[in-house]
Amino acid sequence: MTDQLEPVDETTKYKRKIDNTLARFSAAHDELEAEERERRERREKLVARLEQTRTKLHRVVTAATSVVGARGSAISDAKDEKPEQDESDKPAPQTRLQEKKERKNHRLLLATRITAVALAVLVFLATGIAWGAKTWFNSKFNEIAALDENSTDINNVAGQLGDENFLIVGSDTREGAEAEDHVGDTSGIPGARSDTVMVAHIPKDRKRAVIVSFPRDLEISRPDCQRWNPETGEYGEVIEGADTVKLNTAFTVGGPQCVTKVIQQITGMKINHFVGIDFQGFKGMVDAVGGVTVHIDEPMRDQELGLIVAETGDVKLRGDQALNFVRARKVYGDPTFSDYGRMQRQQEFMSSLLRATLSSNVLLDVGKLTSFVNAFAASTFGQNIGVDQMLTLAQSMRGFDAGRVTFLTVPTVGEANERGNEVLLEDDTAELFHALIENKPLPGEEPASPGTKGDTEERAADGTREATPA
Repeated sequence: MTDQLEPVDETTKYKRKIDNTLARFSAAHDELEAEERERRERREKLVARLEQTRTKLHRVVTAATSVVGARGSAISDAKDEKPEQDESDKPAPQTRLQEKKERKNHRLLLATRITAVALAVLVFLATGIAWGAKTWFNSKFNEIAALDENSTDINNVAGQLGDENFLIVGSDTREGAEAEDHVGDTSGIPGARSDTVMVAHIPKDRKRAVIVSFPRDLEISRPDCQRWNPETGEYGEVIEGADTVKLNTAFTVGGPQCVTKVIQQITGMKINHFVGIDFQGFKGMVDAVGGVTVHIDEPMRDQELGLIVAETGDVKLRGDQALNFVRARKVYGDPTFSDYGRMQRQQEFMSSLLRATLSSNVLLDVGKLTSFVNAFAASTFGQNIGVDQMLTLAQSMRGFDAGRVTFLTVPTVGEANERGNEVLLEDDTAELFHALIENKPLPGEEPASPGTKGDTEERAADGTREATPA
């Protein structure tokens, strides 16, 4: 320690500062030690009190047990008692304190039993309510037979375990259309056609999503299919297959099952979810999720529908405006003034709607889920799209970056042939779907170099891939 009478120079000031600091540390240490001592004393007192309480409780239980045993013995002995039994053999009468303790223990035991029964009833009711809610939700979905998961057209079945492949079909049925929609009605345009066909592929690792669109005029060889009645959802007689027909005829003739067959033949993918969307009824579903945001570079005007969107930039679409956005086919400014521009818009819109459907904001919020289920049930039909499947998928996609979505159009020649059909580029198509099935980089993507695992996914998610030009 320094002497306070030393000459005060810089060195002395520094030493005194150190001495003061040490003194403060020492005082703080003493305070902490005193506090710790007090805590130890409080803990010891608490332990002692708990031990006393435990001992008293043990004595009460022992006494109660002894009383009950004594009473039981007395009753048993009374049954066998002989008239000449000596008075000294009878148990001593209970004291008032023992009787009071026995009554108290009896009430405690009764209360415990009542509590256990009440808890069991509550658990039963909670389980029943949860089961009933799930049953109610599932009953809302319009289940239609659509899948063929054992098809011989599926490639590398084992390699596709864990993948989720949604076949999404947008139906242009005029059922429910209003006059102001300018799309006609069922008397003039009966039945239903697949105005939109796309596959949403989510691999097992959930690191990305790829959405592939198919032109409705894609030329296909339609297999034998059962005729489908869109009003009842039932299948009937077998319709013989046909060559060089349009893809949308598969839905018109054979409904969901026929479209699934065709898409599995083209892609080799195992379709394990089918979602049919009625364009006239999906407006409520869009509103239930709060609208869908799309990017508009310039005001959107269609030759038949007129001005659809006047704003530019990121615009949230709802109701009729959303319906016209996905239906418009002859939009001024589209390079081809045909179905390719519409497919690009549908890709953006439908992928946004799909992500909203799978988000926890909808699936795990009771109020939003109820509104969405009602709207979803009114506008969709399909198979393997119940509550269990959606919740499982949402759980597995937790942490999934919504921006990791790649949009593609199945490779075609780009020009209609003499039959007015789009012709598939078979080699390019096979390469694309092989990459998806094997979870490898898509055509045009560079494979990740050593030490840069995940780069491929990052490059694939940087933005929307261009659709095949017309």
